[in-house]
Amino acid sequence: MQFPIQYQEPVYRPPSEGRSLLIQLTIGCSHNKCTYCAMYRAKRYSVRPIEKVFEEIDQVRHFYKSAGVPYPEKVFLCDGDALAAPTETLLRVCQYLNQSFPRLRRISLYATANNMLEKSQEELEFLRREKLNLAYLGMESGNDQVLKRIVKGASSEEMIKGCQNLKEAGWKLSIIAMLGVGGREYSEQHIKDTARVISKISPQFFSLLTTVAVPGTPLETMIQKGLMSPLTSKEILFELYKISEGLNVQSGCIFRVNHVSNLVPLGGQLPKDKELIVATARQWWEGCSEGIYPNIDPSHL
Repeated sequence: MQFPIQYQEPVYRPPSEGRSLLIQLTIGCSHNKCTYCAMYRAKRYSVRPIEKVFEEIDQVRHFYKSAGVPYPEKVFLCDGDALAAPTETLLRVCQYLNQSFPRLRRISLYATANNMLEKSQEELEFLRREKLNLAYLGMESGNDQVLKRIVKGASSEEMIKGCQNLKEAGWKLSIIAMLGVGGREYSEQHIKDTARVISKISPQFFSLLTTVAVPGTPLETMIQKGLMSPLTSKEILFELYKISEGLNVQSGCIFRVNHVSNLVPLGGQLPKDKELIVATARQWWEGCSEGIYPNIDPSHL
């Protein structure tokens, strides 16, 4: 039996949403200017007709019922930043999902600082009551020079304020930052300010990815022209070590460095496991020759 939804490719979702039902509420990304990102460059941003979304939800419900498969417990709303959709649209879709799937316990989406700030506290609380309660933010860096250089479209203070808005409304946050995104030129500032901003936001989830110059992106062009110096493996591990050392998260935060782009896997809960995380990252940095990955001790994972 073929799955009924025909997605407008490409479709992306966070690694932790691997078992979630993907519903394509929006197409593309409302910003779509970040220099390192090629995910939605072939798409023009739009909000899909709500009737079409409802139709797909009905088809999926029938599919699950006919296949004898339990209804989903989690739904992820695609594409790049579905929080940019009008609040009324989001509310209606979330309500329809709750009516359609009685086991549903969480709805999540990608978000930007700008659309976090565009929603009022009342709107965010309404959405949270309909189980839309987790947002993934690609912060990338806490340094304003780096954010401007990668055309992120928001400052560090706007990132902080947007995240505070969601947390005050009862949402959970999963924030991503990128090792090496400032190049060698801004590495020191990137380390210091990323640790500072994450400590101030204190999200429930925080992960580090490694910057990759994706072919065809402005970032690749910058590197080819000598406008940005990419980090070596040892320098990437130094950023991992120093950012984790600088984190001062007060409440429980799940910390992960397990994306396919990363040199080594690392994880734990902050602040409980900070000492081990920092010691492990430092050991890997000190034991790494340029361009050579360190040996991994499985007991540290």
